[in-house]
Amino acid sequence: MAHPAGLEPATIRLEGGCSIQLSYGRLSVQLEQTNFANPCQAVPDKCGESYRRPLPSSTPFYKIFKLLKGLEDLPDHAPLPMRRVVRECALLHVYFSMVNHASMTAHLIDGKAIAANLRKQIAQRVAERRQQGLRTPGLAVILVGTDPASQVYVSHKRKDCEEVGFISQAFDLPSDTTQQALTDLIDRLNDDPAVDGILLQLPLPAHLDASLLLERIRPDKDVDGFHPYNIGRLAQRIPLLRPCTPKGIITLLESTGQDLYGMNAVIVGASNIVGRPMAMELLLAGCTVTVCHRFTQDLAGHVGRADLLVVAAGKPGLVKGEWVKEGAIVIDVGINRQEDGKLVGDVVYETALPRAGWITPVPGGVGPMTRACLLENTLYAAEELHQ
Repeated sequence: MAHPAGLEPATIRLEGGCSIQLSYGRLSVQLEQTNFANPCQAVPDKCGESYRRPLPSSTPFYKIFKLLKGLEDLPDHAPLPMRRVVRECALLHVYFSMVNHASMTAHLIDGKAIAANLRKQIAQRVAERRQQGLRTPGLAVILVGTDPASQVYVSHKRKDCEEVGFISQAFDLPSDTTQQALTDLIDRLNDDPAVDGILLQLPLPAHLDASLLLERIRPDKDVDGFHPYNIGRLAQRIPLLRPCTPKGIITLLESTGQDLYGMNAVIVGASNIVGRPMAMELLLAGCTVTVCHRFTQDLAGHVGRADLLVVAAGKPGLVKGEWVKEGAIVIDVGINRQEDGKLVGDVVYETALPRAGWITPVPGGVGPMTRACLLENTLYAAEELHQ
């Protein structure tokens, strides 16, 4: 592996620690540290000596630490030995980052486990409602046509309803169903007090106007969160029923324990279902948000600046792993089936994994949370909007 001029590695152990010899002019610095996760955690006692001691912010070397993090240099009037140390530490930091990729692995955000826990909580609350003599929440699912992917999704949603104890009503309609017939069905479900949520599975056959049908669903039964009323409330920072995928992503982010305030968040994809409401959710979370779309120039540059990256473009491998900023949180919404049947995301997972701090797998990341948040919205509608 190529390395910066003047930096000569003697021994590199990628598992458990490292030992690197630096040469800078006439000065050599030897550094050894077991489980050495971050070169910024060690500073010299004085120039030219071995060093491995943690850095308290109160020490005189705090300035060196700050410079080291930015790989900058001390002012020309600083003592020559100190300037040498900073330059050599900078070289070490650059080289260590290069050689240590193989030992870094992102924390996996387990959407399956988090969704299972959420369903368990919902089931417990449904059981409590029954004990209190309250009505069981009800969800009506409308499927038009025989799209295989839609059939699978709807089947999973109905099983989820059974698991948590909801009353599930299924409406499987032929692909030639008319706009008026669907409108009439939605009107009946709007008026049915046993129905707390109405889900119209998308996409619809080409002859149907999905926008008009989604707007026909009463906002308080719009558990997908797509109605303009619910999107408008989210935009005005008073959310009611929130779009399920962005809502689920926020739950996944909360599970990491990371503070989102001030993060540079980049969303790749500007769809009405994910990208646009996701931007509003992340604004509410205190992020500085950039939304990239098909007309965006220098996508790699935008991705490389992201502390938090959400990719929902529906294009397998669109975002290369080497674009990802080291330590970034990566949420891959995409789910694409390859010719060999393997499911992959919109991010090249194998190369993103050693760079990211946190990452969602595909499958098993965002998908289970979308379904769980549909149940959560239905329970919320039953308890807060229809009680």
